[in-house]
Amino acid sequence: MSLNSFNPSLESELADRGQGFTPDYVGLVRFLAEPFLEDPGSLRVDCEFSGNRSRVLVRVAFSGEDRGRVFGRGGRNIQAIRTVLKATAAIAGQSAHLDIYGENHGAGSSAPRERGGETGDRSRRRSHPRPRRQG
Repeated sequence: MSLNSFNPSLESELADRGQGFTPDYVGLVRFLAEPFLEDPGSLRVDCEFSGNRSRVLVRVAFSGEDRGRVFGRGGRNIQAIRTVLKATAAIAGQSAHLDIYGENHGAGSSAPRERGGETGDRSRRRSHPRPRRQG
């Protein structure tokens, strides 16, 4: 069987199997996140289900030094982990959410920083005055 071939019967079989099936979310997140960590032993993963088990909350914690590697450039790595987690939950008929906990030492933050004020305009006052022209 080719990896690129589409098999509709396999897709429906997976969808049928998904009902009543609960994936190993902790194992999945560990498998996806550990390669990015300097110290895989610092990884903590916790999974909590809603009352009717239709929603799952996965909490992840790791050392602050690994934050930049786990998040990746522009948050690509963590977004990929979230995508795989949500797709796995969808197969099982559930919805999933990933929360990240950890030390934030300021380094490796993936959130872009805005320049300027609230509107982002560049009409701010300069720190030093312009020299006057002598006529």
